[in-house]
Amino acid sequence: RHASPKYMNYGSLLVRLQNSLLKKTLRGEHYTKLYSYHYLINGFAVVLTPQQAEKLNRRKEVANIILDFSVRTATTYTPEFLGLPEGAWVQDGGPQCAGQGVVVGLIDTGIDPNHPSFADDLTTDNYPVPAHYSGNCEVTSDFPSGSCNRKLVGARHFAASAITRGVFNASQDLASPSDSDGHGTHTASIAAGNHGIPVIVAGHYFGDASGMAPRAHIAVYKALYKGFGGFAADVVAAIDQAAEDNVDIISLSITPNRRPPGLATFFNPIDMALMSAVKDGIFVVQAAGNTGPSPKSMSSYSPWIFTVGASAHDREYNNYVVLGNNLTISGVGLAPGTDGDSMYNLIAAPHALQNYTTTPIEMSLGECQDPSHLDKDLIRGKILVCSYSIRFVLGLSSVKQALDTAKNVSAAGIIFYLDPFVLGFQLNPTPMDIPGLIIPSSDDSKIFLSYYNDSLVRDGPSDRVVKFGAVAKILGGLKPNYGSSAPKVMFYSARGPDPEDNTLANADILKPNVVAPGSSIWGAWSSRGLDSAEFTGESFAMLSGTSMAAPHIAGLAALIKQKFPSFSPAAIGSALSTTTTLSDKQGNPIMSQRTYSNPDSTQTPATPFDMGNGFANATAALDPGLIFDCSYDDYLSFLCGINGSAPVVANYTGSSCRASTMTGADLNLPSITIAVLNQSRTITRTITNVASDENYTVSCNAPYGVAASAAPAQFFIPSGQKQLVTFVVNATMTNSSASFGDVEFYGDRGHRVVIPFTVMSKAV
Repeated sequence: RHASPKYMNYGSLLVRLQNSLLKKTLRGEHYTKLYSYHYLINGFAVVLTPQQAEKLNRRKEVANIILDFSVRTATTYTPEFLGLPEGAWVQDGGPQCAGQGVVVGLIDTGIDPNHPSFADDLTTDNYPVPAHYSGNCEVTSDFPSGSCNRKLVGARHFAASAITRGVFNASQDLASPSDSDGHGTHTASIAAGNHGIPVIVAGHYFGDASGMAPRAHIAVYKALYKGFGGFAADVVAAIDQAAEDNVDIISLSITPNRRPPGLATFFNPIDMALMSAVKDGIFVVQAAGNTGPSPKSMSSYSPWIFTVGASAHDREYNNYVVLGNNLTISGVGLAPGTDGDSMYNLIAAPHALQNYTTTPIEMSLGECQDPSHLDKDLIRGKILVCSYSIRFVLGLSSVKQALDTAKNVSAAGIIFYLDPFVLGFQLNPTPMDIPGLIIPSSDDSKIFLSYYNDSLVRDGPSDRVVKFGAVAKILGGLKPNYGSSAPKVMFYSARGPDPEDNTLANADILKPNVVAPGSSIWGAWSSRGLDSAEFTGESFAMLSGTSMAAPHIAGLAALIKQKFPSFSPAAIGSALSTTTTLSDKQGNPIMSQRTYSNPDSTQTPATPFDMGNGFANATAALDPGLIFDCSYDDYLSFLCGINGSAPVVANYTGSSCRASTMTGADLNLPSITIAVLNQSRTITRTITNVASDENYTVSCNAPYGVAASAAPAQFFIPSGQKQLVTFVVNATMTNSSASFGDVEFYGDRGHRVVIPFTVMSKAV
């Protein structure tokens, strides 16, 4: 774990042996070695022909060969929504102490080191770089010396695989830790950005931002890029380096582009490298993926990885357009309203072309991208109406350009209606420096256009518009609204059950583990950031995705690690899992959106396949009472229990499988998941008391079609001691539909520990 001269010599020895093997096997042939892995894995990444790969595969020294594959990103007020200022931060001594001494390693698109969210001089307090961290700061022309500090303690980049493929654009992607995308800066600030940084966007102040663990330290390992995403060889190199540098937490807002092939989804280079990281004591967080809402859409598979889905929080930015027929339509736009109660004429760009042209010559004119063809005198003082088409989603058109057009022609404001072909995309509130909004609903857009078209007065013979009768006013969207139906699971958040392999057989493992805020999240934005055109040049951006949810949990994990430094990765995950919230602010069940279009109209109560154990509760996680611990050897036994896995396990880990019948249901996880229940099954869980002595009562609420009992049903457990609980589970009907229950442990000192209980296929 901690580097020593002996280890350093051993690492050098491994590299020499790898080089020797390549030279002996491919004597005189051309090949390109990209990386030596020598901390978590003894291996290397190399560019070969298929014939050369086959030669290497025949060598007795080679255990495993895997083809590289691509990965992608899974694309503030949330500390208050999670209860941090009055809860977890208070326990840690306030935001000025929360997370100090803990290093969060982020594998992402890099970072903007000049952002105030990552400054180390905001206070005069003692704030040393943690002694256990041994990483360094790469220096390049665009990431100069001095970019790192006591907050940003390390920064590296990994792009060898991308460069050899010819997809790396040096001017755009930057061969340095510098973030030309924006995504990495955003996720880093969510996890551990400084407290109290003013969020000013488009000249408007939206409050102050803070990371979940504002005093934790950040180490950045850039392996993702704006133009193409990333590749497994680079990501594994980043994981290996982060572990060697002694980070405490690894956060990955990335997922593979396809389900891993082979015997089981768990056997892929990224997951297996992360399993070694867990062996090394590192807590690993990964985004679930943005491939929901269909079942089995999960993109994070393994039980040693803490998988996070995305939920909404209770803050929303809405503005409205009030039409002349007294209809009010909701929109999105971080924008001011029009002046007072005055109504303004509406004019669509295709009706405002110069020289009385009746149809736009290019689609971009209807999208208000080019002012040169518009009649400025006709538009002056009116609200300009523009189409929001798929070209905006693809980055071919932008709201910023339309705003420039509106200002160029002296419009009083701007309204975008949604093109009917734009389906399945969540439109985030967009910053605008003039009155404006986007109507995000295709149904509402039809209503708006119907009113506009019905109010036009045309000249009979020429069909030319002679009067624009439609009027409207825009009500501003700079102040948030706070609803009571949050949290709810977002439609894009990937769903369980966890697929065990490419046949889509179900694993006995619950995924996701929890959900956390992922919708409309403010975060720091890189000055070079190009990922979201609407926030180009801004210092903060509002984004949505499981990418935003994962670093929330990474930050909360830092708070737990600070309070319980001896906790294993599984213990940290258990504390987060068993203390979740299962109801919204009104006390009703958390809901889950079920469709891309009109998602709120199709939502139903969330199940564990939507939200895992529930919505993260930061304060409760710092006092979990009981934990469910799990070791590397347990995960190894689980992998050995997969039929036919012994050679694959040996290839990845170097360990020989002993006879094992362990399944995912037998792992000591803070959940019970049974994919196939044939008649009867006995499940055990071992719990450890991390609080004071306490008496507990066990309540087993069996899923539909199942009878279950727990023994002992009551027990006394001293502080620091363990207790084995045995569950006997019997099928009472034959049924292939998943059903859900839970097991609750009630302590007489106020602890309440809840784990979900899921049974899929049942047979009597």
